[in-house]
Order: sequence, then C-alpha cells, then structure tokens
Amino acid sequence: MRKKDIATSFLQMVWSGAVSEAYEKYIHPDFIHHNAYFKGDRQTLLRGMDESARQFPDNQCQVLRALEDDDLVAVHSKVALDPENVFSVIHIFRFEDEKIIEEWESAQEVPKDSPNENGIF
Repeated sequence: MRKKDIATSFLQMVWSGAVSEAYEKYIHPDFIHHNAYFKGDRQTLLRGMDESARQFPDNQCQVLRALEDDDLVAVHSKVALDPENVFSVIHIFRFEDEKIIEEWESAQEVPKDSPNENGIF
C-alpha cells in the first residue's frame, strides 16, 4: 500500500469515528505530533481526536489531494464538522516502517464572504 493511501485511509477512519482502530492500524508506537492544542504525544492526540468524533458525530471529511515524497505525505481535505463549520485542512505525515510517526496540520475555516472567486478548495 502506498504511503498516501495509508494517510488518507487513516484520516477517513478517524473522521468516521474509528479513532482507536485507525491508531492501532496506522500509527507508529513512537508517534509525535505538532498540534498546538494538545501535548505532543500519541495518547493525548488520540483522546482529542476521539473526543472530536463524539462531539461532531455527523462530520464529513473529503480528501481532495494527496502528495507523496519518500517518507512524507501531504493530504489536503475539506472537513465539515457540521454545516456551519467547514475547514480546509492540510496534514503532513512522516512515515517510519510503513507507519505514521510524525504529523503536522494546518486548518483554515471557510470564510463566509470571501472576495476570492476561486474559493479555497
């Protein structure tokens, strides 16, 4: 399986609420991350993602693009927590031994009145 397929499968599982299963299948035991709202360890982000899945059970994640370069994968997604809260999200994953060992993310809320005729997607 290509790394970008692993990354997109991981995100789709997480957003569908299968957080623990996604971590078990795709996340390296020594995983670290750079999400500014959580401690940088594996277990803390797992709990945060699980809480988000419970808080927004009807969320939707549409993967728009996935780029792979050696041990790095970037995934651009459209994430709707609910109809009023839609975001453009970019995840960057670093792999080791076919598992995700490090993750960065950047999110931008879709503006209600953007002057850009091209949109953010």
